[in-house]
Amino acid sequence: MGIRNKISPGYAYYLTLTVEEWIDIFSRPVYRHIIVDSLNYCILNKGLEVYCWCLMSNHLHLIASAKEEGNLSDILRDFKKFTSKALIKAIKEVPESRRDWMLNLFWYAGKNDKKIKYFKVWQDGNDAKEIHSTSFLDEKMDYIHNNPVKAELVANPAEYLYSSARDYSGEKGLVEIEFV
Repeated sequence: MGIRNKISPGYAYYLTLTVEEWIDIFSRPVYRHIIVDSLNYCILNKGLEVYCWCLMSNHLHLIASAKEEGNLSDILRDFKKFTSKALIKAIKEVPESRRDWMLNLFWYAGKNDKKIKYFKVWQDGNDAKEIHSTSFLDEKMDYIHNNPVKAELVANPAEYLYSSARDYSGEKGLVEIEFV
């Protein structure tokens, strides 16, 4: 693990999990819900604490930590491993016009990686940045929540279904977050 991805216990981190080749896999609801369901599973069963999140077409932003008994690096590793398998399975089973193209790119990304058996969905690392101040936290939360606005998917952050901006605006979001 490189120093830019070093995660120490007891801290919250701004994280970016990026899909290999920046493939726009999360353009379909079936794939987005795999991520949402997996985040909620990790929250309920693995000690993940999510304070802020946003799923874009080819990456996931989080501000997260692990409960005292958890290890954020391990949780993220398991999350990526599970979602990779679930996404590949869904690509194979659900009607998908880009099936062969995506499977080929994910296969090619993993073919020379000894840790990968068949397909590699996520890039290595999590681009982890420790939350070191309230101003840094506010900056990253604003960035995360405004990502869909910058991408011109919505006019207002709270309109985007796959983000914690809904929670912070008083609506119930898809992921069980911890408010900061």
